[in-house]
Amino acid sequence: MIATLTHTLVAFITTLGYAGIAALMALESACVPIPSELIMPFGGYLVSIHHLTLLGVTLAGALGCNLGSTAAYLAGATGGRRFILRYGRYLLISPAELTRIETTFARFGAITVLLGRLLPIIRTYISLPAGIARMNFWKFQLYSLIGSIPWCFALAYAGLRAGTAWNSAPLLHSTLHIITLLTAILLLFAAAWYGLYRWRERNSTK
Repeated sequence: MIATLTHTLVAFITTLGYAGIAALMALESACVPIPSELIMPFGGYLVSIHHLTLLGVTLAGALGCNLGSTAAYLAGATGGRRFILRYGRYLLISPAELTRIETTFARFGAITVLLGRLLPIIRTYISLPAGIARMNFWKFQLYSLIGSIPWCFALAYAGLRAGTAWNSAPLLHSTLHIITLLTAILLLFAAAWYGLYRWRERNSTK
């Protein structure tokens, strides 16, 4: 499953270039659980083989983040908390998780959007409470963009460095295969644990 997802993302980005990166990052920021940790590094790899530029990949990723974040913000602003509680399960957001995000937003205010864009997982869902709280739309756009640029650049640069080293270090090939296998196993264990946790949580509330 993980290999299929990775292959699909790679093919999509290879075909569409900057537009593919922007589209996938928009989906991730619209609360669709597509990991930017797969999207942006491959964009960086394409930079290493001179198909794209680092600046272009970074800006495509950041603009895609803003597009997706806007959709999530509007969902929160128009549908409110009731919308998230009703449909959040399809986005892997439990009521308890929504409450935690809302509490963090209420405590730290608008700056949470900027900082949240720099944090895994939180960056995917931070736009929802911003919309529910009716944060100033243009400030939301600015903070989202500022927070997304360093995240996208860091991941793309990591992909660039890995791509540059790939052909010059044969040992890297076998090492990365081992790391990929271990990562896949950990992700499968994490998914199984998460599914079991949700099942127990659901049964305990009945």
